[in-house]
Amino acid sequence: QVQLVESGGGLVQTGGSLRLSCEASKRTFSTYTMGWFRQAPGKEREFVAYISWNSVSTNYAGSVKGRVTISRDNAKNTLYLQMNSLKPEDTATYYCAAHVRQTVSADNWKGYDYWGQGTQVTVSS
Repeated sequence: QVQLVESGGGLVQTGGSLRLSCEASKRTFSTYTMGWFRQAPGKEREFVAYISWNSVSTNYAGSVKGRVTISRDNAKNTLYLQMNSLKPEDTATYYCAAHVRQTVSADNWKGYDYWGQGTQVTVSS
């Protein structure tokens, strides 16, 4: 089992930037495709981005493409999400997760078994 701990959330004004981090407890982190998801109050969990184990492949939700960059450092067991040009609609709790169920697409939260506790991002208008 992999334990994941997110950090880096906070309150930012529209147009601002944040960098989220997700630290994993085990070196097996480097073998997983990793994803970021978010959930706003009263809404379903939403895919944000994922990155393959070797960083060769990335994918982004249309709502964040061009504003967000996912990256990872396997030597540090850490996943990142750089968010720029933030909008009020980006306000949510952001979760990192490890993609375990290979038969489920990596943009589907149901394919992820290990989740962090979440970090809150609030964008003020």
